[in-house]
Amino acid sequence: MKLCRFDDDRLGVIEGDQVLDITTALDVIPASTYPLPRHDPLIAHLDEVCARARQLMPDAPRKKIDQVKLLSPVANPGKLVAAPVNYLKHLEEARADSEIHHNSQVIEIQRIGLFLKATSSLIGASQPVSVRHHDRRNDHEIELAIIIGKPGTGIKKQDAWDHIAAYTIGLDMTVRGPEERSLRKSVDSYSVLGPWMVTADEMGDATNLDFQLTVNGETRQKANTRDLVLNIPELVEYASSFYTLHPGDVIYTGTPEGVGPVKPGDTIVAEFEKIGRMQVAVTSA
Repeated sequence: MKLCRFDDDRLGVIEGDQVLDITTALDVIPASTYPLPRHDPLIAHLDEVCARARQLMPDAPRKKIDQVKLLSPVANPGKLVAAPVNYLKHLEEARADSEIHHNSQVIEIQRIGLFLKATSSLIGASQPVSVRHHDRRNDHEIELAIIIGKPGTGIKKQDAWDHIAAYTIGLDMTVRGPEERSLRKSVDSYSVLGPWMVTADEMGDATNLDFQLTVNGETRQKANTRDLVLNIPELVEYASSFYTLHPGDVIYTGTPEGVGPVKPGDTIVAEFEKIGRMQVAVTSA
Protein backbone atom coordinates (compact mmCIF):
# COMPACT_ATOMS: atom_id res chain seq x y z
CA MET A 1 0.00 0.00 0.00
CA LYS A 2 1.12 3.55 -0.75
CA LEU A 3 0.20 5.89 2.09
CA CYS A 4 0.55 9.66 2.17
CA ARG A 5 -0.06 12.52 4.57
CA PHE A 6 -1.64 15.46 2.83
CA ASP A 7 -3.23 18.85 3.31
CA ASP A 8 -4.23 19.38 6.96
CA ASP A 9 -2.64 16.14 8.31
CA ARG A 10 -5.05 13.89 6.47
CA LEU A 11 -4.18 10.29 5.57
CA GLY A 12 -4.48 9.00 2.04
CA VAL A 13 -3.95 5.93 -0.09
CA ILE A 14 -2.39 6.46 -3.51
CA GLU A 15 -4.27 4.77 -6.34
CA GLY A 16 -3.05 5.74 -9.79
CA ASP A 17 -3.12 9.52 -10.02
CA GLN A 18 -5.56 9.88 -7.14
CA VAL A 19 -5.46 10.20 -3.36
CA LEU A 20 -8.17 8.34 -1.48
CA ASP A 21 -8.97 10.06 1.82
CA ILE A 22 -9.03 7.35 4.51
CA THR A 23 -8.26 9.65 7.44
CA THR A 24 -10.79 7.92 9.71
CA ALA A 25 -8.54 4.84 9.63
CA LEU A 26 -6.43 6.76 12.17
CA ASP A 27 -9.17 6.07 14.73
CA VAL A 28 -7.65 2.61 15.30
CA ILE A 29 -4.56 4.23 16.86
CA PRO A 30 -4.82 4.27 20.67
CA ALA A 31 -4.92 7.72 22.23
CA SER A 32 -1.68 8.95 23.81
CA THR A 33 -1.26 10.93 26.99
CA TYR A 34 1.66 12.83 28.44
CA PRO A 35 4.49 11.92 28.36
CA LEU A 36 4.06 11.26 24.65
CA PRO A 37 5.65 8.15 23.10
CA ARG A 38 9.12 8.28 21.58
CA HIS A 39 7.86 6.68 18.39
CA ASP A 40 5.45 7.57 15.59
CA PRO A 41 2.02 6.14 16.55
CA LEU A 42 0.90 5.68 12.93
CA ILE A 43 3.95 3.62 12.05
CA ALA A 44 3.69 1.65 15.31
CA HIS A 45 0.12 0.65 14.34
CA LEU A 46 0.62 0.53 10.57
CA ASP A 47 -0.86 -2.95 10.11
CA GLU A 48 -4.10 -1.99 11.87
CA VAL A 49 -4.32 1.30 9.97
CA CYS A 50 -3.79 -0.45 6.63
CA ALA A 51 -6.44 -3.07 7.44
CA ARG A 52 -8.96 -0.34 8.24
CA ALA A 53 -7.89 1.65 5.16
CA ARG A 54 -8.73 -1.31 2.90
CA GLN A 55 -12.25 -1.33 4.32
CA LEU A 56 -12.65 2.39 3.70
CA MET A 57 -11.15 2.59 0.21
CA PRO A 58 -14.22 1.61 -1.89
CA ASP A 59 -16.22 4.61 -0.65
CA ALA A 60 -13.37 7.02 0.14
CA PRO A 61 -13.45 10.60 -1.22
CA ARG A 62 -10.92 11.10 -4.00
CA LYS A 63 -8.69 13.93 -5.17
CA LYS A 64 -6.07 14.20 -7.89
CA ILE A 65 -2.55 13.98 -6.50
CA ASP A 66 -1.69 17.37 -8.03
CA GLN A 67 -4.56 18.94 -6.07
CA VAL A 68 -3.18 18.11 -2.61
CA LYS A 69 -0.25 19.28 -0.50
CA LEU A 70 1.98 16.30 0.25
CA LEU A 71 3.54 16.28 3.73
CA SER A 72 6.27 14.01 5.05
CA PRO A 73 4.80 10.48 5.19
CA VAL A 74 6.23 10.15 8.71
CA ALA A 75 4.95 12.87 11.03
CA ASN A 76 6.92 12.17 14.20
CA PRO A 77 10.19 10.30 13.63
CA GLY A 78 12.18 9.90 16.82
CA LYS A 79 15.38 10.26 14.82
CA LEU A 80 16.69 10.61 11.30
CA VAL A 81 19.75 8.41 10.87
CA ALA A 82 21.91 8.97 7.80
CA ALA A 83 24.68 7.03 6.05
CA PRO A 84 27.54 9.11 4.58
CA VAL A 85 29.51 8.13 1.46
CA ASN A 86 27.67 4.82 1.07
CA TYR A 87 28.29 4.55 -2.68
CA LEU A 88 31.90 4.08 -3.81
CA LYS A 89 31.67 6.57 -6.70
CA HIS A 90 30.34 9.25 -4.35
CA LEU A 91 33.24 8.54 -1.99
CA GLU A 92 35.60 9.07 -4.91
CA GLU A 93 33.98 12.33 -6.01
CA ALA A 94 33.90 13.65 -2.43
CA ARG A 95 37.63 13.02 -2.08
CA ALA A 96 38.38 14.65 -5.44
CA ASP A 97 36.26 17.80 -5.05
CA SER A 98 37.56 20.41 -2.60
CA GLU A 99 34.15 22.11 -2.59
CA ILE A 100 32.77 18.92 -1.02
CA HIS A 101 35.56 17.89 1.36
CA HIS A 102 36.76 21.39 2.45
CA ASN A 103 40.17 19.99 3.38
CA SER A 104 38.60 17.44 5.71
CA GLN A 105 39.47 13.79 5.32
CA VAL A 106 36.64 11.85 3.67
CA ILE A 107 36.63 8.52 5.50
CA GLU A 108 34.91 5.29 4.46
CA ILE A 109 31.51 4.65 6.04
CA GLN A 110 32.83 1.57 7.86
CA ARG A 111 35.21 3.87 9.78
CA ILE A 112 33.33 7.14 10.07
CA GLY A 113 29.97 5.60 10.97
CA LEU A 114 26.50 7.13 10.75
CA PHE A 115 25.19 10.54 11.76
CA LEU A 116 21.90 12.13 12.86
CA LYS A 117 19.85 14.86 11.20
CA ALA A 118 17.59 17.07 13.32
CA THR A 119 13.91 16.11 13.05
CA SER A 120 13.14 19.84 12.84
CA SER A 121 14.64 19.76 9.33
CA LEU A 122 11.93 17.40 8.03
CA ILE A 123 9.51 18.43 5.26
CA GLY A 124 7.35 16.75 2.61
CA ALA A 125 7.41 16.88 -1.18
CA SER A 126 5.05 19.87 -1.52
CA GLN A 127 7.10 22.00 0.85
CA PRO A 128 10.12 23.89 -0.53
CA VAL A 129 13.74 23.42 0.36
CA SER A 130 14.67 26.85 1.68
CA VAL A 131 18.32 27.80 1.14
CA ARG A 132 19.72 29.72 4.11
CA HIS A 133 23.50 30.08 3.63
CA HIS A 134 23.70 31.73 0.21
CA ASP A 135 27.44 32.29 0.45
CA ARG A 136 28.02 28.52 0.41
CA ARG A 137 27.32 25.65 -1.91
CA ASN A 138 24.03 23.90 -1.07
CA ASP A 139 23.81 20.42 -2.56
CA HIS A 140 21.13 17.84 -3.36
CA GLU A 141 21.55 14.17 -2.40
CA ILE A 142 18.91 11.61 -3.39
CA GLU A 143 18.59 8.50 -1.20
CA LEU A 144 16.38 5.53 -0.46
CA ALA A 145 14.90 6.08 2.99
CA ILE A 146 13.92 3.18 5.26
CA ILE A 147 11.10 3.60 7.77
CA ILE A 148 11.50 1.41 10.85
CA GLY A 149 8.31 -0.34 11.98
CA LYS A 150 9.37 -2.63 14.81
CA PRO A 151 11.50 -1.57 17.78
CA GLY A 152 14.84 -3.17 18.35
CA THR A 153 18.43 -2.79 19.44
CA GLY A 154 21.36 -5.01 18.51
CA ILE A 155 19.40 -6.24 15.48
CA LYS A 156 21.21 -8.85 13.41
CA LYS A 157 21.25 -8.26 9.67
CA GLN A 158 19.39 -11.51 8.99
CA ASP A 159 16.51 -10.14 11.08
CA ALA A 160 16.62 -6.60 9.71
CA TRP A 161 13.86 -6.99 7.13
CA ASP A 162 11.37 -7.78 9.92
CA HIS A 163 12.00 -4.33 11.41
CA ILE A 164 11.26 -2.35 8.23
CA ALA A 165 7.73 -0.99 7.82
CA ALA A 166 8.03 0.99 4.61
CA TYR A 167 10.22 2.91 2.18
CA THR A 168 10.18 6.42 0.76
CA ILE A 169 12.37 8.81 -1.23
CA GLY A 170 14.74 10.96 0.77
CA LEU A 171 16.57 14.16 -0.10
CA ASP A 172 19.50 14.73 2.23
CA MET A 173 20.21 18.37 1.45
CA THR A 174 23.51 19.73 2.70
CA VAL A 175 25.43 22.96 3.18
CA ARG A 176 29.08 22.48 2.23
CA GLY A 177 31.64 23.62 4.74
CA PRO A 178 34.10 22.52 7.44
CA GLU A 179 31.56 21.86 10.22
CA GLU A 180 30.27 18.45 11.32
CA ARG A 181 27.84 16.77 8.91
CA SER A 182 24.95 16.74 11.35
CA LEU A 183 25.03 20.54 11.63
CA ARG A 184 25.31 21.22 7.91
CA LYS A 185 22.57 18.71 7.04
CA SER A 186 20.07 19.78 9.71
CA VAL A 187 19.10 23.17 8.34
CA ASP A 188 15.32 23.70 8.38
CA SER A 189 13.81 21.96 5.30
CA TYR A 190 17.02 20.03 4.50
CA SER A 191 15.49 16.60 5.15
CA VAL A 192 12.81 15.79 2.58
CA LEU A 193 10.72 12.61 2.61
CA GLY A 194 8.08 11.72 0.06
CA PRO A 195 6.03 11.76 -1.92
CA TRP A 196 4.49 8.92 0.09
CA MET A 197 5.61 5.71 1.78
CA VAL A 198 5.38 2.26 0.22
CA THR A 199 4.75 -0.51 2.73
CA ALA A 200 7.33 -3.28 2.86
CA ASP A 201 4.89 -5.92 1.63
CA GLU A 202 4.14 -3.90 -1.51
CA MET A 203 7.76 -2.94 -2.11
CA GLY A 204 9.14 -6.47 -1.98
CA ASP A 205 12.82 -6.48 -2.99
CA ALA A 206 14.40 -3.07 -2.33
CA THR A 207 17.95 -4.16 -3.11
CA ASN A 208 17.76 -3.50 -6.87
CA LEU A 209 15.97 -0.20 -7.41
CA ASP A 210 16.84 2.26 -10.18
CA PHE A 211 16.61 5.91 -9.21
CA GLN A 212 17.55 9.34 -10.50
CA LEU A 213 17.50 13.04 -9.70
CA THR A 214 17.21 15.98 -12.05
CA VAL A 215 17.55 19.72 -11.48
CA ASN A 216 15.62 21.90 -13.94
CA GLY A 217 15.42 18.87 -16.24
CA GLU A 218 19.16 18.12 -16.17
CA THR A 219 20.04 14.63 -14.91
CA ARG A 220 22.46 14.93 -12.01
CA GLN A 221 22.29 11.56 -10.21
CA LYS A 222 21.40 8.14 -11.58
CA ALA A 223 22.14 4.84 -9.81
CA ASN A 224 20.78 1.62 -8.32
CA THR A 225 20.51 0.49 -4.71
CA ARG A 226 22.49 -2.65 -5.51
CA ASP A 227 25.60 -0.43 -5.40
CA LEU A 228 25.28 0.45 -1.71
CA VAL A 229 28.51 -0.18 0.21
CA LEU A 230 26.59 -1.16 3.35
CA ASN A 231 23.34 -2.69 2.17
CA ILE A 232 19.95 -2.30 3.84
CA PRO A 233 20.25 -5.12 6.42
CA GLU A 234 23.81 -4.06 7.25
CA LEU A 235 22.67 -0.47 7.84
CA VAL A 236 19.90 -1.59 10.19
CA GLU A 237 22.37 -3.79 12.07
CA TYR A 238 24.94 -0.98 12.25
CA ALA A 239 22.47 1.68 13.39
CA SER A 240 20.88 -0.57 16.01
CA SER A 241 24.29 -1.43 17.44
CA PHE A 242 24.41 2.20 18.65
CA TYR A 243 20.75 3.26 18.90
CA THR A 244 17.52 1.58 19.86
CA LEU A 245 15.40 1.90 16.74
CA HIS A 246 11.75 2.84 17.24
CA PRO A 247 8.74 2.79 14.89
CA GLY A 248 8.92 5.86 12.68
CA ASP A 249 12.70 6.22 12.86
CA VAL A 250 14.11 6.82 9.38
CA ILE A 251 17.40 5.65 7.91
CA TYR A 252 18.71 7.60 4.90
CA THR A 253 20.77 4.95 3.13
CA GLY A 254 23.26 7.19 1.29
CA THR A 255 23.60 9.00 -2.01
CA PRO A 256 25.46 8.09 -5.23
CA GLU A 257 27.80 10.25 -7.30
CA GLY A 258 26.53 13.36 -9.03
CA VAL A 259 25.75 15.56 -6.05
CA GLY A 260 25.64 19.19 -7.01
CA PRO A 261 24.48 22.66 -6.06
CA VAL A 262 20.99 24.10 -6.15
CA LYS A 263 19.83 27.68 -5.80
CA PRO A 264 16.53 29.47 -5.24
CA GLY A 265 14.30 29.08 -8.27
CA ASP A 266 15.50 25.56 -9.09
CA THR A 267 13.21 22.54 -9.28
CA ILE A 268 14.41 19.13 -8.05
CA VAL A 269 12.71 15.99 -9.36
CA ALA A 270 13.53 12.76 -7.52
CA GLU A 271 12.32 9.42 -8.89
CA PHE A 272 12.56 5.90 -7.48
CA GLU A 273 11.49 2.63 -9.05
CA LYS A 274 8.51 1.10 -7.17
CA ILE A 275 7.98 4.30 -5.16
CA GLY A 276 7.26 7.17 -7.51
CA ARG A 277 8.27 10.70 -8.32
CA MET A 278 8.39 13.89 -6.29
CA GLN A 279 9.00 17.44 -7.39
CA VAL A 280 10.52 19.81 -4.85
CA ALA A 281 10.94 23.55 -5.26
CA VAL A 282 14.03 25.42 -4.02
CA THR A 283 13.43 28.83 -2.47
CA SER A 284 15.29 31.34 -0.31
CA ALA A 285 15.00 31.51 3.47
